[in-house]
Amino acid sequence: MRALIANDRGLTLAEILIAVAILGIGLVGLAAVIPGASYAVQEGNQLSTATFLAEQMIERTRAVTWTGTPATDCLGVSTGNAAPVPTGATCNGATTTQFPDEAAVSGYPSYRRVVRVDDCGVTACIPGLTDPGMRLVTVTITYRGLTAAGQSPTDKPVTLQWLVARK
Repeated sequence: MRALIANDRGLTLAEILIAVAILGIGLVGLAAVIPGASYAVQEGNQLSTATFLAEQMIERTRAVTWTGTPATDCLGVSTGNAAPVPTGATCNGATTTQFPDEAAVSGYPSYRRVVRVDDCGVTACIPGLTDPGMRLVTVTITYRGLTAAGQSPTDKPVTLQWLVARK
């Protein structure tokens, strides 16, 4: 025990420099990973927000009335690249689309939302399905993602589809 107490040699300058070099290499490696991890977290956040906004609109389309008897069509159909417009009976006094294109989603200004409704009786919504009692609702959210160099020059889309049957 006295031998250990009497040994007051300590660390040499060379040993300290080697330890600092090893720690420095480790910290440089860690610093290189941080921007990529931050980008991935931000991208995940943006993708989750876009998916939430698309699901929100799908739920709104599920809530509208589209019945055969009495004939009420508040869902509407898209003509070309336009928002769906109800046909026939008015829906709560409105004959215009309930799902207009949104250049900036309320509360989420960097997200754009577009709703299209295709009539499965006119064009097959899925292979082999041509039924006028079915419609395909497509909600597309676009946003500017981030890259390691900043904001992406192109929009990133998130698309959800839902097949609805007339009640």
